[in-house]
Amino acid sequence: MAKAERGVNRRQFLKGATVAAAGLAVVPSHVLSGPAAARPSEVFTVGIIGCGGQSGEDVNSYIKGWGAEFKVLAVADVDSRRLPGACKRWGEPCQGYTDFRRVMERKDIQIISVATPPHWHAVVACAAAESGKDILCEKPMTKFIAEGRAVVQAVQRYGRVFQIGTSQRFGQYTTPHSRLTRKIMMSGLLKNCTAVYIVNGGMSVKRYCGIVRPQPEPVPQGFDWDFYCGPAPLRPFHRDRFGWNHRFYWDIEGAGLTDLGAHAMDPFCWTYGKDETSPVEIEAYAPPSHPEACWVWGWAEMKFADGLTLVLNGNEWGPRYDRKQSRGVQLGDLDAESQKKLAELPDPERPLTFPEAVRTRRPSGGHAEAAHRAVTNLHLANIAIRMGRKIKYDPIKEQVIGDDEANRLVNQPMRAPWHI
Repeated sequence: MAKAERGVNRRQFLKGATVAAAGLAVVPSHVLSGPAAARPSEVFTVGIIGCGGQSGEDVNSYIKGWGAEFKVLAVADVDSRRLPGACKRWGEPCQGYTDFRRVMERKDIQIISVATPPHWHAVVACAAAESGKDILCEKPMTKFIAEGRAVVQAVQRYGRVFQIGTSQRFGQYTTPHSRLTRKIMMSGLLKNCTAVYIVNGGMSVKRYCGIVRPQPEPVPQGFDWDFYCGPAPLRPFHRDRFGWNHRFYWDIEGAGLTDLGAHAMDPFCWTYGKDETSPVEIEAYAPPSHPEACWVWGWAEMKFADGLTLVLNGNEWGPRYDRKQSRGVQLGDLDAESQKKLAELPDPERPLTFPEAVRTRRPSGGHAEAAHRAVTNLHLANIAIRMGRKIKYDPIKEQVIGDDEANRLVNQPMRAPWHI
């Protein structure tokens, strides 16, 4: 997939974003390896769904990058023009399909790499789990919140291993202060958390805006536009809705907030122990939102039940966020007795790499629940932006409280016959 001028890749984001409590670099395998590090000797067999620009990113990063080997046996894409090049890239005996379900039927494939646009992630991931395959999934994990819970349940039900396409939490583990913060947060000893975690910029607010009135264009030959739209509404074809720029439309994704913001949420959720919960109050500053095209926004402030504040500061539109100052968690936040108790607790465990998780059948570092909770932060920010009002959220029921209109964005309808 050729990236349009407005596109920003993950390397540009990681270089340009300034994130509170930094530690976003992807950590190579030798940094984390040791006596307990599993190094699978087998060659994993892989099917890749989606042959665009991100196709192959995850298998190279999370299989080969962690010291294991793989062989791509099948690729699938609704654009048949991409299949010959994809098969040539991976070599014999790779076979191409226009329907991803044919890949799921193959018994010789162990791992599915989901490299489609986000509106397909949940459907493909659930199908992969049901077919007995482990899953690598591009970020953001889902298009809306309820999809994430469905993926978590499918992974659990079928005993599969899931890894999201972000790995900054592995870098956080190598940082002593981040390990201490996680230990404090997970201990339950900190009764009132006054920390403020601010993500400053790096989410390409202005560049990730869609065209408000795209004029219909002829569908290219060999491209199944109806299948591409899949569970999303069937809109008239326009080149801006396809390829890199699909990120700029609510039907497909959630602009730079969910795309690039996923890199910031991965280390945040690990360090601050938020892999199993979500904010309870969300407020955003933004102009009125368009119903189809993603648009600019200023900032989103999210509060957790324990008092922790998460701020996503777009830093490109409106006044800069200045309501609170960044503040981390410190050992001094605990009284003397709590500090003694903390010292007696074990240190945080090292997150497992994907090959280790596949081999041991234990959750990978970026497991499904963690990935779901990370992207939920971003979805909630987008919901507050689109609603133009503060919302309150129940992280257990995973519903907005007292706001039916906002809940329609939490659990969005899928176009038949697709469902999860």
